[in-house]
Amino acid sequence: MKTLDVQVWRGDETGGFEKFEAPAQENQTVLDVVTWIQRNADPSLSYRFACRVGMCGSCAMTVNGRPRWTCRTHVSRVAKDGRLKIEPLLNLPVIKDLASDLKPFFDKWNAARGTFEAAIKREDPLVPISPDQPERAAANAAIECINCAVCYSACDMVGWKPSYLGPAALNRAWAAWNDVRNDNRLDVLKAVSDDAGCHNCHSHQSCSEHCPVGLNPTLSIAGLKRATSKALLKGNLK
Repeated sequence: MKTLDVQVWRGDETGGFEKFEAPAQENQTVLDVVTWIQRNADPSLSYRFACRVGMCGSCAMTVNGRPRWTCRTHVSRVAKDGRLKIEPLLNLPVIKDLASDLKPFFDKWNAARGTFEAAIKREDPLVPISPDQPERAAANAAIECINCAVCYSACDMVGWKPSYLGPAALNRAWAAWNDVRNDNRLDVLKAVSDDAGCHNCHSHQSCSEHCPVGLNPTLSIAGLKRATSKALLKGNLK
């Protein structure tokens, strides 16, 4: 195989696919292909990338129907008979070509109240937290998300219910709920228990299957379901 037949999305949501022919090279990634097209075939092609080594997640796109980090996706693994179909991430507005607008994603991140608010002041003594503490272990297991939005793009529920907070925001909320140093833990549960929150998850596990760093947002969301149910029974969610 000396060349690749590549379909690339052009324009915004009302755009369409444009066909390119790119050289097939050994060990090339999908991001290499996109870069080749932009540098050699059409310099107006818009897309995002930064680190190129699987650290930042900014190069996430939909490749042959599946959201992926394109810098870590080798063409040899995903090309079907030398064909690639590259689109922006699903479930997000399209700015142009392969660049999605992540504002709704981060708005939901904020709405889930996953931010840390210290329970002590700067002058207060530090409270030691054992790494063996169950809450700390749960927080550590969820905290490595880098906001690439792959799980958000893969989530069926986001597609069905656009107001749904989504797996990344809820995963972050779970980490914040389990951080015993956090002063707004109950506010986290209130934020994720409403109509757009954790109880909308159908546990399809698409988020866990697609997460490039191996996190399990489905497990985090299940934890939030238990925590919010217990808080409701105790009368803490009013």
